[in-house]
Amino acid sequence: MVTGKKIRLLIVDDSAIVRQVLTEIFSATDDIEVVGTAIDPLIARDKIKVLRPDVLTLDIEMPRMDGITFLGNLMRLRPMPVVMISTLTEKGAEVTFKALELGAVDFVAKPKVNIKTELAKYSAEVCDKVRTAAKARIRGADLVTRKAESQRLAPVVRRNNRQIIAIGSSTGGTEAIKDILVKLPVDSPPIVITQHIPKSFSGPFARRLDGICDLTVHEAQTGMLIEPGHVYVAPGDGHLIIMKRGARYTCVINDGPPVNRHKPSVDVMFRSLLECAAKDVLAVMLTGMGNDGSAGMLELLQAGAKTTAQDEASSVVWGMPGSAVKLSAVQSIISLSNMAEHLVGQYE
Repeated sequence: MVTGKKIRLLIVDDSAIVRQVLTEIFSATDDIEVVGTAIDPLIARDKIKVLRPDVLTLDIEMPRMDGITFLGNLMRLRPMPVVMISTLTEKGAEVTFKALELGAVDFVAKPKVNIKTELAKYSAEVCDKVRTAAKARIRGADLVTRKAESQRLAPVVRRNNRQIIAIGSSTGGTEAIKDILVKLPVDSPPIVITQHIPKSFSGPFARRLDGICDLTVHEAQTGMLIEPGHVYVAPGDGHLIIMKRGARYTCVINDGPPVNRHKPSVDVMFRSLLECAAKDVLAVMLTGMGNDGSAGMLELLQAGAKTTAQDEASSVVWGMPGSAVKLSAVQSIISLSNMAEHLVGQYE
């Protein structure tokens, strides 16, 4: 974790344009110093030893060794904060999720065309992700432990069929969500999720989850009825709103402006549940940068919902859950390894 000094950054990318643009972006800040660049992982390996960077930005497709292989070796031998540079394609999404599984903190979506112009548009976001990575909890050393803890929980008898679980997350959330869902029994209440993610990644994310857990996972669409045993992930370009339709709930995707700089926004999803189901909601705030969702969680708590936040020790970034705790919006603070069991214990 870096505190009180400039963040030392090493850029690893075989594209000269990307190296140039990223160097210009970071050099314009007061707190990030580009200490070097490398065109492939073998050069990066040597520069890490000499330059001792605090954070790496790492491309996926490179000569001599691909970024995923290098990341796996790095997290095994010298765990450190890594931000992946990923292409905005379905294939890019699949590889990025693998990188996050291996321990990368976050990713920057690299445009397919007009790289110099388009990447510069996201300079503030790129810098924020490097700053967050410098403070993040690196998970490389505990991956084996987490995999060993993924046994599914036994089904339970539920009397309240109106319950709904609402999960908000950002940085580190894709893996945290996976760790919870793979343990939940198929008879769980319906689950709605807002994860900060690009549009081209939200569909592959939902399909990835669907393939590894007993629950049925969808990328949410307007008109989808919300049913037990199913999970609904907000698309990366729209707010997920839950509306009542008779005695049932339905998904609505809203194309409104970003809220708290995010679209989808956790606050928007949480507040939509105030209108139809607050007392039946189990609201969960997982790892993430910023404070999106904390105000909505407080309103849910005040309306009778049960609220839970991931603890600091198991969060990659304790921004969103920490903000909810500071607002006194949280009833229970639970480690990620115990979150699924805690939720099952809240079923009515």
